[in-house]
Amino acid sequence: MTDQTPDPRIHVHELGSRARQAARGLAAASTEAKNAALRAAAQALRERTDELIAANDRDVASVAGSKPDSFIDRLRLTPDRIEGMATALEDIAALPDPVGRVLATTERPNGLVIERIAVPIGVIGMIYESRPNVGADASALCLKSGNAVILRGGSESRHSTRVIVDCMQAGLTAAGLPANAVQAIQTPDREAVTALLEAVEHVDLVIPRGGRGLVELVRDKAKVPTLLHLDGNCHTYIHASADLDKAARVVRNAKLRRTGVCGATESIVVDRAVAQDFIPRLATIMAGDCELRGDADAVALDSRILPASEEDWGTEYLDPIASVKVVDGLDEAIVWVDTHSSHHTDAIMAEDAQAARRFMAAIDSAIVMHNASTQFADGGEFGMGAEIGIATGKMHARGPVGLEQLTSFKYLVHGSGQERP
Repeated sequence: MTDQTPDPRIHVHELGSRARQAARGLAAASTEAKNAALRAAAQALRERTDELIAANDRDVASVAGSKPDSFIDRLRLTPDRIEGMATALEDIAALPDPVGRVLATTERPNGLVIERIAVPIGVIGMIYESRPNVGADASALCLKSGNAVILRGGSESRHSTRVIVDCMQAGLTAAGLPANAVQAIQTPDREAVTALLEAVEHVDLVIPRGGRGLVELVRDKAKVPTLLHLDGNCHTYIHASADLDKAARVVRNAKLRRTGVCGATESIVVDRAVAQDFIPRLATIMAGDCELRGDADAVALDSRILPASEEDWGTEYLDPIASVKVVDGLDEAIVWVDTHSSHHTDAIMAEDAQAARRFMAAIDSAIVMHNASTQFADGGEFGMGAEIGIATGKMHARGPVGLEQLTSFKYLVHGSGQERP
């Protein structure tokens, strides 16, 4: 395939037309066929590991020197990461089929029996940035939930995405399912994104996964319904009752396990009651690995902490940088976190169960954690097999978007000749 097409809108129209037809076939597919396709695609990924690594090397080389290390880390594939992709496909195959679930049954006084059942959404457009494994996860989740998908990965990951799509299509073909259930936009022309966002005749839902700029573009330009995944300005609050050794270990993991994921803690909020003890511990456990930027109180407690600017409180760094804020008690912590969070994932470290419950009830985020690393904000860790993103809105789906969240529903009404008076 070539990187250029004569007209991005024609290209997207053709992809959409094929996806719509494939979605009809996939919606009627048996659970066994979908699972067979996923297992065959996983095997194809393993068999083509060397080819995929070579394609990914081309992608990495195309941005080397122009992107930060955290971006390169998200882009890079390794044999272990490819095995993780393949295993995720097999894990999704092992999950219950979400299609056809009976969500509710009602029998009316007139004898009508009304069922509400789960059905596929139809055709999903998935727009994402540098992480090529997102294409595999999204394709697998859409396949299992009976949806066709059109992928639009970042231009920097286009070679990796082509091989991944080839593997997914090989799995579909092996299972006798329509290969066009998984397709990718092949042109880097940004007009193709606009065309996808306006393809109301072909696309039922668009899901963006990436930085704030991408999500805001989708929000502002889309005519197709969207499921938004905003940035992860995640907070961890150290309550006065926290086990400080435990808190320091968890915060280090929450920040540094992988700095480029949306569940990474970006801001550490410390109760004044323990700040004098905890902040030097924090600076020590982060020393040499993470730059800390704090308010005046935090800076005064440890010279290794640099002064923060107002901009720091709202920044998703995706780098080894974290902000540090000292607050006067639980109530101020709740206000601070709820004001500055992107409402993705926030956490409290506390041994006081009542304080933890208050924090978890008050914080209006998709995921709120107690005594755990925010890096657990992941569909796989939630038992979903994988996720297509973390939805930060409040409609249709919220938090990790897995199989159940990729279905809609319809009503089946069973009668015996009833007529409405």
